[in-house]
Amino acid sequence: MSHATLHPTPAAHWADPKRYLWLLGPAIPVIGGAMLALYWQTQATWCVWFAVTLVHLILPVLDFIFGEDAANPPDEALKALDADRYYSWVLYAFVPLQIAVTIVGAWMAATLDMPWHHLLGLAISVGIVNGVAINTAHELGHKKDKLDRWLARISLAPTFYGHFYVEHNRGHHKNVATPEDPASSRFGETFWAFWPRTVVGSLRSAWQLEAERLQRANKVVWSPDNENLQSWAMSLVLFGGLLAVLGWKALPFLLIQAVYGFSLLEVVNYLEHYGLKRRKNADGRYERCEPEHSWNSNHTITNLFLYHLQRHSDHHANPTRRYQTLRHFDDSPQLPSGYAGMITLAYIPPLWFAVMNKRVIRHYQGDLDRISFDPAKREALVAKYADHAASVRAQAPA
Repeated sequence: MSHATLHPTPAAHWADPKRYLWLLGPAIPVIGGAMLALYWQTQATWCVWFAVTLVHLILPVLDFIFGEDAANPPDEALKALDADRYYSWVLYAFVPLQIAVTIVGAWMAATLDMPWHHLLGLAISVGIVNGVAINTAHELGHKKDKLDRWLARISLAPTFYGHFYVEHNRGHHKNVATPEDPASSRFGETFWAFWPRTVVGSLRSAWQLEAERLQRANKVVWSPDNENLQSWAMSLVLFGGLLAVLGWKALPFLLIQAVYGFSLLEVVNYLEHYGLKRRKNADGRYERCEPEHSWNSNHTITNLFLYHLQRHSDHHANPTRRYQTLRHFDDSPQLPSGYAGMITLAYIPPLWFAVMNKRVIRHYQGDLDRISFDPAKREALVAKYADHAASVRAQAPA
């Protein structure tokens, strides 16, 4: 049975030590906007590529320097912490800021005389802002408040990924760590093979889920009540409005930032459940999703930027639990770095496999039958890791 690490401070005297550090989340679009303004003044190349450096270098280094934080709030403090609206306003602040950065970026792409590598950096940097915004949408979209849910879908508009709102909540959370889930990566599967499978599979799943919901309500799928169509309409309004004002020159920027943004989501999906598998019970149903079915990380800095997304096991156990109350579990599998550092590894399959494959085998104590393999590579991978798995089993506690 999983258990959380208890916070030693009595609830009566406990205050969230990270209360104001959560502002690092909406700081992402603030930083992005500041870099665009600085580029407009200086035309310095580094300004439009700073966001790339932040994600792939600065955050992993800061995670290494500041280390991990496994402390949980005391149970008695959770109710008050959950009810504190300050934490919701931290999320709300992100949405108008990201939309502003998207608009300014499109204006710069369409009106400034920029060399191609500056335009590419501009699009990728804005894509990073909107990719991180999908995590804000993820947090808001799990809540019951109508404002939260609508802001979640607005936040997804710049990446044209509004169907994530449907598929993640009703598809991924049901099918996570099973072959039926397009957002759960398999042992031996590269990110570059996972990307088309999850992009197409998630779109197909979202459409099917909405079709089934509308059918139960005696409505047709091409209905104004289709939540996918509603979300895509928001994207069309945003893109159409920008193109109407700025002209077609803004289109390459909009497309590149959208693809890079939703690809940032998908690389995080790739690392969150890599190789993990829920087994089927005797009745043919999958076992309950447990902490062992999500990769977690307590690296402090990335957790602050991503609203505790790295405490992923507790999120799957309690999807509506707010980010400030998510807990660390001692028996959840841990990544060797924060998500920011692992993203870079995922882009380079040999490095990813070198770091993660034996870690997956150790997590399952050498039992290869418990691993979710890439079906096309299963036989070769079992043969490759048979000796290592046998060694791990020999060292496992009785």
